[in-house]
Amino acid sequence: MRIDILHQYFLKDNQAGGSRFNQFTKYWSKNHTINVYAGMVDYASGKKFEEYKGKLFVSERNNDGVLVNRVHVSSSYNKSFIGRLWAYFSFTVFSTIKMLFAKSGDVIVVTSPPLTVALTALVVKSIKRKPLVFEIRDLWPESAIDTGVLNNKFLISFSYWLEKEIYKKADIINVLTPAFKEVLITKKGVPEDKIIYIPNGADNDIMLPGPKMNRIREKYHLEDKFVILYTGAHGVANKLEQLVYAANELKSIEEIVFMFVGDGMEKEKLIQLTKSMALENIIFVNSVPKLEIVDYINASDLCTAVLQKNDTFKTVYPNKVFDYMSCKKPILVAIDGIARKLVVEDSRSGIFVEPENIQAISQTILELKNNPRKLAMMGENGCEYVVENFSRENLSRNYIEHLEQLILIQ
Repeated sequence: MRIDILHQYFLKDNQAGGSRFNQFTKYWSKNHTINVYAGMVDYASGKKFEEYKGKLFVSERNNDGVLVNRVHVSSSYNKSFIGRLWAYFSFTVFSTIKMLFAKSGDVIVVTSPPLTVALTALVVKSIKRKPLVFEIRDLWPESAIDTGVLNNKFLISFSYWLEKEIYKKADIINVLTPAFKEVLITKKGVPEDKIIYIPNGADNDIMLPGPKMNRIREKYHLEDKFVILYTGAHGVANKLEQLVYAANELKSIEEIVFMFVGDGMEKEKLIQLTKSMALENIIFVNSVPKLEIVDYINASDLCTAVLQKNDTFKTVYPNKVFDYMSCKKPILVAIDGIARKLVVEDSRSGIFVEPENIQAISQTILELKNNPRKLAMMGENGCEYVVENFSRENLSRNYIEHLEQLILIQ
């Protein structure tokens, strides 16, 4: 089977970020031919990789032998709203050209956000007449509207039209959470038999428990510290100010240190906020590859997953919680809805606090710091749960079965 995958942010080897499809394609490529169509810009930093500057198209094989076709994306992504919009549409233009002139696969898999990838999907499907799987990692345009990223009335209307079209033309829609499925059925009018559920999962090839007293503790002089970790995007939606303010509440306790690992358009603001408050209990670390982020997770005492307080985020599973669980780390989750259910009820791997409630966040951190037995128990619970229910290798097999069945019925 030949599978074409359209994923604007498909990672390079050893690049930081969400590795869901990198792992899927690693498993799939053992028995199938995979062609990935991706961008040339790093998602977190918004910068074009040096080796792609001045180029429109580059085809290369990654360490797993998967053919990755990189296309031009404007590097204006993190500069402004207009810059981000052009980054999205430039990828649409060049990915469409590349896919139309390439040999067709048996099935097209498209993963969103951004929703603009649906434009490429619609054009390619209409011309090449291949079955299309559209995957929803986040509900757009709702999340873009609720976080203030999208507020132009014309673009909002266009986004809702595009969303409706791709849901209608896709042969299968994959959702990453049960809440997405419910929204599609009850609010978007998508037939239930068109939807499959293959969630994100644990990167068990890399994310494994390890010693807490490791090179990260030594590098940052954290030997006797209680380390609270955040990993991932530093964007508007993440609302990391709430952790900065919590750090301010706890600054008198010398053992407590916050560590933010990642990048994004809000990072410089967070650094300036920290400086303005003269906080010495926060460490900012640039994005690191997955092979290294595991050491940061293992070096921590408590891991965090936080987002803005709005109803849209009640439908999401943050990818990072699966990595935390895999490393036996307890989780402080400031995201209501299904993320709260996953962490607190299903896996019993952490504690929920109300998003943006600074007092609740700081007080809960203090309580957990003083209860190492509870921390250890939550870590054990999470690891056991994620290995049993969210192994990406098992999820990849499930995905392939759906693709094979789709091709058979066409």
